[in-house]
Order: sequence, then C-alpha cells, then structure tokens
Amino acid sequence: MEHEHAVTPGYEGDKEAYLRRMKRIEGQVRGIARMIESDTYCIDVLTQVSAVTRALQAVALGLVDEHMQHCVLDAARDGTPEEARAKLDEASAAIKRLVRS
Repeated sequence: MEHEHAVTPGYEGDKEAYLRRMKRIEGQVRGIARMIESDTYCIDVLTQVSAVTRALQAVALGLVDEHMQHCVLDAARDGTPEEARAKLDEASAAIKRLVRS
C-alpha cells in the first residue's frame, strides 16, 4: 500500500536504530524456527514468540510516534485542514490495526 509521503519519512533520524532493531527481531524469528526444528518444548517456543511480538509492537509504537511527531504535525502546521485531517485519519487507522493485532 503506497501513500503520498513527505520527501523523507518521519523516522529518518532514527532509521539506523530501527534497522538494528529489525535485524535483531529477524534473528529472534530465525531462533524460533530453529527451536521448532529441534523440537523445543512448546512453552519455551511460545515465550520466544511473545518476546518477538513485544519487540515488533515496540517498533510499531515508535513508528506511530514518529508519524505523529513529524508527518501529522507537519501537515497540521504547513498543510491544508484537509491534509491535516487525512494524516490524522491515517494515524488513527494505523493505531486501530495495531490494537486489533
């Protein structure tokens, strides 16, 4: 799904930190696959799944915050009322998706 965006994303200043976090999560997911391959006890696997889920949620919350602090704020300050409303609606929809997941 593509949307019109500002020239740089709101998270641009923290891009490297987000990439490091995602690489760490990627490693955790690979570790879970290895646990399943080696018949690790169910509860131990579930514990790791929970840890990955929390890590992804932390990334998502950080991205929501970056979106609010940059994209939404910029639209409210520099854009039309319709553009500002669209950014708020977009953020609300993203938060709803996160809460449902």
